[in-house]
Amino acid sequence: MNDRAFPSFSTVSAEFIDDWLLALRSLCSDAHFQSLLQRSELLQDKGRLPDRITLDQIVRLYQLAAVETGDEMMGLWSRAIRPRALQHLLTSVREATSLTSALYRFSTFWNLLLDDYQFQLLDTEKTVVLALDPLGDRQPQRFGHMLILKLAHGLVSWLARHEVPVDAVEFAFDRPEFDDDYAVIFPAAVRFSCAATSITFDRGVLGPVHTRDAADLSLFLETAPRDWIFTQSSEHTQSLRVRSYLAKAGWEHANLPEAARAMHITPRTLMRRLERDGISFQEIKDALRRDMAVGHLQAGRKSVEAIAQDLGFSSAASFHKAFHRWTGSPPSTYRRSRSQIR
Repeated sequence: MNDRAFPSFSTVSAEFIDDWLLALRSLCSDAHFQSLLQRSELLQDKGRLPDRITLDQIVRLYQLAAVETGDEMMGLWSRAIRPRALQHLLTSVREATSLTSALYRFSTFWNLLLDDYQFQLLDTEKTVVLALDPLGDRQPQRFGHMLILKLAHGLVSWLARHEVPVDAVEFAFDRPEFDDDYAVIFPAAVRFSCAATSITFDRGVLGPVHTRDAADLSLFLETAPRDWIFTQSSEHTQSLRVRSYLAKAGWEHANLPEAARAMHITPRTLMRRLERDGISFQEIKDALRRDMAVGHLQAGRKSVEAIAQDLGFSSAASFHKAFHRWTGSPPSTYRRSRSQIR
């Protein structure tokens, strides 16, 4: 898996990581917490977060926080997950002979560490379900539940040497307002308010494990969590497939019939699938422009006027207005926070 294959400039909402930051804050002094955010390039001026968070910022914060807090799950579970736990998990699962066996090893590993939840592996004739069952009456930690399911998916994809398709992802918490962010993470429809948090695979896609040597393991740990959170699926929701097409083909001239033709479906079918995802073709184009704008501003290599022109705005003023509507902040705020961090 190669992070360069993922569509450029992807972002998630700041609300998506709120639960993570709340857990992380409990492990740090105020000064240390602010330092982590600043070094992860998450802070804007006046000490607030941007409305959109890039995937690179998530990776940087994880890499800093997992080491400096001494908890590889950074307060997301009731017991700290001590350093080198991920290394031991990888050592265990890479000895499995099949992906189903790897999921079983994954579940037994975490069942030795977690006090508040236990994994169950339900292996049927057609599906394999990894379910997270609470021990007692506990409120689900949304980011923690997302992260541990994605770790399971990331590991089997690492062992398969391709992103393993997912049948379904279910969470035992209510649908959040930022529910569309989950489409960036999981290559499947995500359901909420379910009986248990779980990830389901078709049994037919869980084939043999491909050998991973010590060098592979070291690289996986070095780049964590990039390769297991962002597994670069070409089979994510239809909206992400359209987004990927626009990023490669050039969003400014592309239209819905051209996108449908590239995906070997009719325009009507594409419209219907996008409606099922709860989004329109124009909204996808706007979201891509928003994320490209955030990426350019954080990179700091172009003027606001140049970015506005590149993104097809008639004037810098039009770009300012659109960017404020997208993020709640003017472009100068993103540029100013970047320069202060440097």
